[in-house]
Amino acid sequence: MNFEFKRLAIPEVILITPGIFTDERGFFMEAYKKSVFEKAGIKENFIQDNHSKSRKNVLRGLHYQLPPMSQSKLVRCIRGEVFDVAVDIRKGSPYFGAWVGEYLNEDDKRMIFIPSGFAHGYLVLSEEAEIVYKVDKEYSKDHERGIFWKDPEVGIDWPLSVSPILSEKDKKLPLLADAGDDFRYKHE
Repeated sequence: MNFEFKRLAIPEVILITPGIFTDERGFFMEAYKKSVFEKAGIKENFIQDNHSKSRKNVLRGLHYQLPPMSQSKLVRCIRGEVFDVAVDIRKGSPYFGAWVGEYLNEDDKRMIFIPSGFAHGYLVLSEEAEIVYKVDKEYSKDHERGIFWKDPEVGIDWPLSVSPILSEKDKKLPLLADAGDDFRYKHE
């Protein structure tokens, strides 16, 4: 099985298309293979898997964790379809405040790698959707933060036809300009 790795407009964010073997029985795919991902530059040691189910028009995000518990994520939609977004929150980055978004769904089985230093969120487009994602640091309530989904300076073009369904916490998240400067861009 092989994978295709495509760097997006913010090159640290990577869209991954897995090789899928299909026949009359169904399909088989490798969802993650450490050796192949490392060769593609994704060297994170994933230590926790998360699984989320949401209904149509739910918008989760934009979330991140502060250092030293900041998380890199490998996100996949296993049921339904979502619009998945990453926002660069690394001060000094040439992409600071910029965003990239990709449609993830159960049919094409693509994944997105989002490194530490990015806020992450997604909008459910199907009647229901389930997301699974690997992270390289455990969840820490004391380190969780976020930025407002509709920050006009970030300007995410969410594919919305109605107001999204948000958690009370997500309704109160700050704008990027007010979120602090906990991440610094490190040029390689």
